[in-house]
Parts: sequence; C-alpha cells; structure tokens
Amino acid sequence: QVQLVESGGGLVQAGESLRLSCAVSGRIFGVYAMGWFRQAPGKERDFVAAIDWSGSSSDYADSVKGRFTMSTDNNMAYLQMNSLKPEDTAVYYCAALKGLYSSSSLRVLKPDYWGQGTQVTVSS
Repeated sequence: QVQLVESGGGLVQAGESLRLSCAVSGRIFGVYAMGWFRQAPGKERDFVAAIDWSGSSSDYADSVKGRFTMSTDNNMAYLQMNSLKPEDTAVYYCAALKGLYSSSSLRVLKPDYWGQGTQVTVSS
C-alpha cells in the first residue's frame, strides 16, 4: 500500500503564494504519474496539475496555468502556487497513478492512491 500525505495548506491573501508538499511512502514499487486535484465546497473534485511517470513533462488546468508549478523530487511532490486568487480556495489532494502514464492521463484516469487533502483558503 502507498500512502500520500499532503502539507503546506493555509490561509493567505489574494496575490500571495503557498507551496504544497506531498510525501509518498509505503510499498512503492514501480513508477507513478503524480498529480494534484482540488475540491471546493459543493463542487466536484477537479484536476489541477500532473507530472508524468518520468518526471519530464507536466500538464496544468487552464485556470492555474502560468501561476502554479508542479515538481517532483525522490518521494515528494510539490505544488508551488503563486498569485493566488479567492477562486483557488479548496481542499487540495495529492494523487498517484501507477504505471508508465503521461501527465495528461490523470485528467481521465482514476488515480490509484489519494492523500487526505490540505485546505487552502485565499481571502480577497
């Protein structure tokens, strides 16, 4: 079993930055595409960003492109969020999809593992 634990959420003002972290642990065998999703109150969970299994390509939702940057390093995944807006307020979830998947795969395939989520609140 693989465990994902997010951290780094909090309350910030519009225009500020946050960096989310996702620690991957457990029986990590093989390769994974990693991603971030978010869910605002009363809404569905939406794709935010992903990196492919090799770490060489990334994909971003249009709403965050140019403001958010995802990266991975060993057994960690990060989401650097700049120029935050009130509409970015949500619970952010880290996700892992096992296999040789592209970054865009996480837009359509259900991840194998999810973290518990971390709250990000952006005030205006």
